Amino acid sequence: MNWYLAKIIFNININNGLNASQFDEQLRLIEAQTPDEAFFKARALGKQEEDSFVNEKKNRVDWKFIDVAELTQLNELKDGTEIYSNTHEAEEVNAYIKFVKHRAMVIQSNHLTFA
Repeated sequence: MNWYLAKIIFNININNGLNASQFDEQLRLIEAQTPDEAFFKARALGKQEEDSFVNEKKNRVDWKFIDVAELTQLNELKDGTEIYSNTHEAEEVNAYIKFVKHRAMVIQSNHLTFA
């Protein structure tokens, strides 16, 4: 068996499009023999996780699966293995660096344990 990383995309629609559409990009690990099998497993997973519900503000929320946007075979799973990379261009370099450092501080402060 092989491991694959699949990016599946959902459209989050609130109140039949009265609000701005959102898209949720999820990275999922898929175990399969072939890339074709991994693709169809990822697609089935996305379809299975479509949902509709009414949120706490009494708005109808629809999660609609769009499709599998990326599929990458992972050659080995070991500590430090890169599983995803995305190049981001930012017009405001300092603002982006500040944002990343802030996110790191939030993660660190949420996971600190004291002996």
